[in-house]
Amino acid sequence: MTEQMMLGKVVIVTGAGRGIGREVALQMASHGASVVVNDIGATISGEASADDPAEEVVAAIRAAGGEAIVSRDSVAEWHSASRIVEAAMDSFGRIDCVVNNAGILRDRIFHQMTFEEWEPVLRVHLFGSFNVSRAAAQHFRAQQSGAFVHMTSTSGLIGNVGQANYSAAKLGIVGLSKSIALDMGRYNVRSNCISPFAWSRMVGSIPSDSAEQAERLRKAQESLPPEAIAQMAVFLGSDAAASVTGQIFAVRRNEVFLMSQPRPVRSLHRAEGWTPNTLAAQLLPAFTPSFVPLDVGSTVFSWEPV
Repeated sequence: MTEQMMLGKVVIVTGAGRGIGREVALQMASHGASVVVNDIGATISGEASADDPAEEVVAAIRAAGGEAIVSRDSVAEWHSASRIVEAAMDSFGRIDCVVNNAGILRDRIFHQMTFEEWEPVLRVHLFGSFNVSRAAAQHFRAQQSGAFVHMTSTSGLIGNVGQANYSAAKLGIVGLSKSIALDMGRYNVRSNCISPFAWSRMVGSIPSDSAEQAERLRKAQESLPPEAIAQMAVFLGSDAAASVTGQIFAVRRNEVFLMSQPRPVRSLHRAEGWTPNTLAAQLLPAFTPSFVPLDVGSTVFSWEPV
């Protein structure tokens, strides 16, 4: 029998009604966790929906003998996000792990993007990750333990076309996670990011501008199920990952990648100081070979999932 790595722990999973979040909630429960299944039941762009996927996930967990409750509060606002954490404390008496997975998309090429498309994406992804994490942090500090697992994306880590809002939010989450790891390490609190390659409603909504792009999306649907992402989330939330914090992992089917973080790659010194002219004359030829190209995720991860 597989060891239950989350036995006795309480986990919040946001955006847990469908896709990656759903699988994370189910896997956390199968490993013994009591789960707060948070999902407002919205469409991918964040509009209201009559669906109640969180209830379906809770029913599945309970049918398998696990413990779970529904939370329909939004992560995007401070007070409602705080109620998600309060629900965990009221129902289970503690909280051990937060998986910040909730997200929406409002893609648009940058020069056409409106503020109404920019702000909600930042509010759900970046503000939402802060709101839930900050509400949980006081409990983690008091009990001297806890784990945060945040979902980032290659759209932020590498880049993607037509996703300035999403990319900015996802790279912001990396900075948030690192700051939490630095600030709360003294309380045995860990914070890590997962960059998931998995089929989801959000991936399915990406426009297919070419036959090649349509074929890539078809292959993603067939070959990138969310189970592998959930396994990593369970590991990072468990005591087995007690020494892991401040890291970024990309997970693609059977592949796991430890992602780099910004560090100096070249240096140049001039005793007399710099002027715009000397920068143009000396910096450009010295640094240009090391400039990072304008890649997107598919050019960096150019091979088929293994």
